[in-house]
Amino acid sequence: MKKIINPWTGIEGYNCFGCAPTNEAGVKMEFYEDGGEVVCIWKPRPEYQGWIDTLHGGIQAVLLDEICAWVTLRKLQATGVTSRMETRYMKPVMTTEDHVTLRAHIVEVRRNIVIVEACLYNSGDELCTKALCTYFTFSREKSKNEMHFSSCDIEE
Repeated sequence: MKKIINPWTGIEGYNCFGCAPTNEAGVKMEFYEDGGEVVCIWKPRPEYQGWIDTLHGGIQAVLLDEICAWVTLRKLQATGVTSRMETRYMKPVMTTEDHVTLRAHIVEVRRNIVIVEACLYNSGDELCTKALCTYFTFSREKSKNEMHFSSCDIEE
């Protein structure tokens, strides 16, 4: 696996809840490329619980939505927005887990619409939650001029 470089690090005003490393309230996700997938290994924290020791479903949705965006960034070199997200919660995710693993890949591309599937696994590699995201991608011009995005590279 190779680490994906966050293209917005150091840009003034960048404070994404999902991936900004300096957002104190955020989940501070980092991403890796593993063949056709994007992967994130993330440590649950007690402040993100819903029920006692259980990771809040909204936080799970954030994690899944964010990794879907990063698949689009890395694999298609494009920015955009989630236009639809279908989430299926199958097994509780505990905030006491050592880590969780998220994996996502592109299912289909139709012009500027991308379908991405993401899965969240507990530290025992059991599938707990999955999502299917429909992502609307922006033009290269809008990505560059409005989103400050030129490319999404990996570390060597």
